[in-house]
Amino acid sequence: MNPPTREASLKTVVENLAAVTERTQHIVRDEIELAKAEVAEKVGSLGRGAAVGVAAGVFIALGGLFLLHGLAFFFWWLLDFPSNQIFWGYFIVAALLFLLAAVGGLLAYKFVKKGAPPVPSQAIAEAKLIRESVSSTASGTLPPPPTGVPPATIDDKDRR
Repeated sequence: MNPPTREASLKTVVENLAAVTERTQHIVRDEIELAKAEVAEKVGSLGRGAAVGVAAGVFIALGGLFLLHGLAFFFWWLLDFPSNQIFWGYFIVAALLFLLAAVGGLLAYKFVKKGAPPVPSQAIAEAKLIRESVSSTASGTLPPPPTGVPPATIDDKDRR
C-alpha cells in the first residue's frame, strides 16, 4: 500500500468518525430536549391540580364556616327564641360551597392523576428505539420501523 492511499483512507476514517460523533451529539441533545418538554408538561399538570386542590380546600373551609353559623342560628331558633329563621340562608350557601369543593376536588384529582409520575416516557421509548437501531446496524440487520411513536421533528437549523 503506498503512503498517499493510506493517508487518504485514514483521513476518510477520521472524517467518518467525526461525523458519527457529531450525529450522536445531536441525537443526545434531541433526546434531552424531548425529556425536558415531557417533564415540563407533566409538572404543569401537577401544578394545576395542586392549585385546584387548594381552591377546593378554601371552599370546604368557607362551607364549614357557614355551616357553623347556620347551626348556631338553628339552635337559637330550636330553643324557641323569638326571631326570623335566618339559618336557612346559611345552609343553602354552605351546600353550594360544598358542591363547588366537590367539583374542584374531582378536577384536582384528574389533573394530578394525569401528571403523575413526571416520567419522560416518549423520550425513553425513543432512546430504546435508537439503541436497538444502533445495535442492529452494528450486527448487520435493520430493525422493523417503529409503530406508535411519532418521530422527533427537529429542523436542520436547530441541529447546528
